Amino acid sequence: MRDYEIVYIFAPSLEEAQVTEKLDRYHGLLTGTNGGEITATDHWGRRQLAYAVERQSSGYYVVEHFRAPGEALPEFERALKLDDDVLRYLVVVNEGDLPTTPVPPVEKREDESDEEGDS
Repeated sequence: MRDYEIVYIFAPSLEEAQVTEKLDRYHGLLTGTNGGEITATDHWGRRQLAYAVERQSSGYYVVEHFRAPGEALPEFERALKLDDDVLRYLVVVNEGDLPTTPVPPVEKREDESDEEGDS
């Protein structure tokens, strides 16, 4: 069993309850017969995307940490690819204990310039 981290970006039209239902279904794929476990789940909520994805300018972000055998991932990822409400996802091997708390965006100060070299 290995430690993994996944970031989901769901369609912004989904409410938190609907996202939780989808997550429960995905958790079943990881924990059912494969013996995996979900170690942390953090709902970041709706956030602006850097660029449009499937004609959406925002998405509902969720970050999770889980432990599962490698054999569980192909079926899990297949289910994610088939779900039209999942705009993007990324599964990576988690090699450290980084927090899942979102970092707030840094706001530009008025005295900062958009171009380098301005005085």
